[in-house]
Amino acid sequence: MSKIVPYNPLDKRNLGTSVADAILQSEPIPLPPNDPFIGAGLYAIYYIGRSFKPYEPIAERNRDGRFCWPIYVGKAVPAGARKGDYGTDTSPGRVLFNRLREHSKSIEAASNLNLEDFCCRFLVVDDIWIPLAESLLISRFAPIWNRTIDGFGNHDPGKGRRAGQRPPWDVLHPGRTWANRLADNSRSENDLTKLVVNSIEAYLKSRDDEREKA
Repeated sequence: MSKIVPYNPLDKRNLGTSVADAILQSEPIPLPPNDPFIGAGLYAIYYIGRSFKPYEPIAERNRDGRFCWPIYVGKAVPAGARKGDYGTDTSPGRVLFNRLREHSKSIEAASNLNLEDFCCRFLVVDDIWIPLAESLLISRFAPIWNRTIDGFGNHDPGKGRRAGQRPPWDVLHPGRTWANRLADNSRSENDLTKLVVNSIEAYLKSRDDEREKA
């Protein structure tokens, strides 16, 4: 006899899923938001452009108001949360708004991307739920800038700490001044482009396989 596990709406994973679903039900807007707001939370960034051909399968699934496949999922948490201080009553300030503005500047700096080709969804949420919901969204969509091309969310490492390689994101989308000062990456732009194409194909095939099994 098979064992049926009762659904528990208060189970940690189910609560995280409800937060992840809430952001997907929100209305996409151009990146970045115009009006400043207070709060920490989650966000998903979508590409709808035509300027970078390897991303065409992603853009195609986001055009005409569909917004089915984020290119990046991230979080913005209060400063103390990075030290384990989740769930405190400290005001997060404009941490989520500021993070989206930072990402906009990175895209604007890139020589082969246009900011007007990007939209976002975001959700202000209690910081205790942010890491779990972010993990669930990344697992669900395998966003290219999370899973395949690292470095989009990186900051300038600062003077004296620039011994590392240029992040893959900056190899594929050159333009950020601080990244130009880093050592060359061991992988070329051509290598990373092939990696993107292969990753997109693999993800779409996995989705097709899931639909066939359903």
